[in-house]
Amino acid sequence: MIPSHAPFSPEQSATLSSLLATFTPEQSSWLSGFFAGRAPQPTAVAAPLTVLYGTESGNCEELADKLVKATKKKGLKASMKNLADLKPADLAGFEQMAVIISTWGDGEAPEAAEGFYNAFLKEAPDLKGTRFSVCALGDTSYEKYCEIGKVFDSRLETLGSERMTVREDCDVDFDDSFAAWLDRVLEKVGEGAAVIPDFAAVASISTVDYSKKNPFPAEVLDTVLLNGEGSVKETIHLEFSLEGSGLEYEAGDALAVVPVNADDVVADLIKVTGFSEEEEVEIKGGDKLPLGKALREKLDITALSRAITRKYLALAENAELQKLLSDESTSEFREWIWGREIIDLLQTFPVAGLTAQQFVSILRKLPPRLYSIASSPKAHPGEVHLTVAAVRYDGHGKARKGVASTFLADAAPTGSKVLVYVHRNMNFRLPQDDATPIIMVGPGTGIAPFRAFIEERAERGAKGDSWLFFGDQKYNFDFLYQLEWQDHLKEKNLTRLDVAFSRDQPGKVYVQDVMRRQASELYEWLKRGATFYVCGDKERMAKDVHETLIEIIAEQGQLSEEEAVAYVGQLKKDKRYQRDVY
Repeated sequence: MIPSHAPFSPEQSATLSSLLATFTPEQSSWLSGFFAGRAPQPTAVAAPLTVLYGTESGNCEELADKLVKATKKKGLKASMKNLADLKPADLAGFEQMAVIISTWGDGEAPEAAEGFYNAFLKEAPDLKGTRFSVCALGDTSYEKYCEIGKVFDSRLETLGSERMTVREDCDVDFDDSFAAWLDRVLEKVGEGAAVIPDFAAVASISTVDYSKKNPFPAEVLDTVLLNGEGSVKETIHLEFSLEGSGLEYEAGDALAVVPVNADDVVADLIKVTGFSEEEEVEIKGGDKLPLGKALREKLDITALSRAITRKYLALAENAELQKLLSDESTSEFREWIWGREIIDLLQTFPVAGLTAQQFVSILRKLPPRLYSIASSPKAHPGEVHLTVAAVRYDGHGKARKGVASTFLADAAPTGSKVLVYVHRNMNFRLPQDDATPIIMVGPGTGIAPFRAFIEERAERGAKGDSWLFFGDQKYNFDFLYQLEWQDHLKEKNLTRLDVAFSRDQPGKVYVQDVMRRQASELYEWLKRGATFYVCGDKERMAKDVHETLIEIIAEQGQLSEEEAVAYVGQLKKDKRYQRDVY
């Protein structure tokens, strides 16, 4: 309560008392004491917290921002720094560090932080007198789950830094585990120091908006099949309304889609298990709901991983499955799960008496899917567009389909609503100077962000040259957005377009092959300061494009392979080589 002798009118006191109800007990106590003239005075000053992040898709950066705001809310000093902008020796200058870093794929560092990571493993700064804690992001579907965070945690301790609190390993559904780690860090970071609440930070955190925890129900305005009749592909252009959401995005960002599992996939699971859809189950977080609803809307019921299989083994107690999960059978297990889903695990290694609650307990939450945004907000105000390839295939004699892509293709007609939120990608941005040339390589749905880039530059009247490399299977069927690109060429929004259609001739031709044909000019563009962008499959296309880029630079610049690799490394540091890969 506001003290009666505080210099406020009754109405002002009532308003302030209402405001106090939104603060924590410690903040309310401090504020009440302040008005009474007895605000606690700091007896010690806590060392600032430096939040270091290494991110691939932007999650770690967002979480770093949350930790900084929460730390400031406590009245402590905090700042965040991208590991991509640091050298290992810089760590010695940070008294208290919180490291939030993701593992990409099966044990790889985030691309932007790869240079720091490699140097960090070799260099040995003296970190005695510093404190740290690590939050590792990963995906339990990969064997080297949270590997990079684990390495950071061990390396920091080896170099003499003191661990503030134990490392937290977070799966793709990281909200609860991150929150637990954040609370532990906040408890430790201000130890021994009285703090003054930062009420401005409280106000900024309390703002209600649409986000991962509160996705926006966006209306589907239009869906268009982009492939021609006769194509073996199913690529869909979708348009959503953002009216009334307050959501904003930039070209280069992603849209997170919250999918729903297909009815036939749920029905197959119900049939195999013999469970009732009406049976009530409790899922992670304590929510109780009918099994059918849980399987359809809340749980990942398809993705088979080592983590899921280990949980299932505790119920199955099957010697064959135990052997398959042993360290000696790593390659055999990887081969076995390829093309299989959770339903195959149930059928191959059945558990007598398995209950619905037991089954639900081994499943993780259904994660959202990120799609590169295919529109400029300036060209399409109040809308956001996606380019989605519906994934359908046969695996071990069964028809399979991608959860989110076929949800959008089959169950999100015009007029329906889909839960979405914007996911920032600060590592994939147009140059600030519109005169800078850009080179874009985006086969298949990798074309999406480059549609946004060209629309954005057209709206801004950018004068810089732009060159697009696009590839797909067949010219007549799979030339995505063909008429738009022709219009952009005509209007000089796009300077040059080179294409590769792999199935239109006896020998397959890909975007990297076309790059080699244009090696001389491509190198000249780089010498003129062009920024080079790649979007698409990381394991094959992006890897091949990366190697081709090094080859071109070595050949055209008359450099050794080592010098060409260093050249490309400098492009990355200068943010002139950016990738949006998956």
